[in-house]
Amino acid sequence: MPELLADHTTLRLGGPAAEHIVATTEAELTEAVSAADAAGRRVLVLGGGSNLVVADEGFDGTVVEVATSGITPDTDDPSCGGVLVTVAAGETWDDLVALAVDKGWVGVEALSGIPGRVGATPIQNVGAYGQDVSQTIWSVRVWDRTLRGIRTFANADCGFGYRWSRFKADPDRHVVLSVTFQLTLGDLGDLGAPVAYAELARALGVAPGDRVPARDVRAAVLGLRRGKGMVLDADDHDTWSAGSFFTNPVVDPTLVPDGAPSYPQPDGTVKTSAAWLIDHAGFGKGYPGHGPVTLSTKHTLALTNRGDATTADLLALAREIRDGVRDRFGITLVNEPVLLGVTL
Repeated sequence: MPELLADHTTLRLGGPAAEHIVATTEAELTEAVSAADAAGRRVLVLGGGSNLVVADEGFDGTVVEVATSGITPDTDDPSCGGVLVTVAAGETWDDLVALAVDKGWVGVEALSGIPGRVGATPIQNVGAYGQDVSQTIWSVRVWDRTLRGIRTFANADCGFGYRWSRFKADPDRHVVLSVTFQLTLGDLGDLGAPVAYAELARALGVAPGDRVPARDVRAAVLGLRRGKGMVLDADDHDTWSAGSFFTNPVVDPTLVPDGAPSYPQPDGTVKTSAAWLIDHAGFGKGYPGHGPVTLSTKHTLALTNRGDATTADLLALAREIRDGVRDRFGITLVNEPVLLGVTL
């Protein structure tokens, strides 16, 4: 029986793969991708499937699931002040965050509860609650499918931006093999990084910029994410999603509606809130209140599978919301998940 991609995505949507390979070593990963490339077959490199929307018809190529493992710090001496931690692409992201908090490695604690594998994080420049991985990534090691060799990119060469990187800009070229993070070794009380997000600061009862133990940051973030249906739970359909479906738009200041959040950017643009726009365009939590796909009942940014949805159902609602926001505010929302075999 063909492997259903619905069994490998957090949306639990997607048809069969023509071929499915699980790669547990770097050699298996590069060999599987190279063999498919040589044969002219399409390739999907699959991590945790948390940022992926797959067509109901499935994928007519080779799916290579990244299941490599290994977390290697270069020191455990707290007097060094910092540590370089090299992590295999197939490691689960939140397991790495939990380990970092336990070890006193500071800089990723606010990224707790995010699903997926480590190898996907530099592609999307994953971020939440005032942190993103570009702040701590030292280097990214990849298999270059064009040059057919291994390359290592320093942080400055990764082209990081808001939910962006050189790897996302050229999605069929680079297969992430490992990521090295530069993390601070915890000081007195294993304090986390300065709290940079107002909502998180409120949850912790501190002012933005204050520092609290990293364990407290992780607990608070997990609590906030659970409250928004953003921590995976098989029994909660609000978590049958791809997380935030739309990115926060970065626009000319004149386009920001009155009352909407506005965060100035270095280039003179401003970032505003996709959730605010969706809600104020008439799409509240749980919209439309029935059917196979709805907005999460906890958070307007997540489109959720209520148990018997199809990808076509999901995209129909996504288009309705995108078009409704554009008609109301003149801002076109852009999908955050990767779309495979479908368009929005």
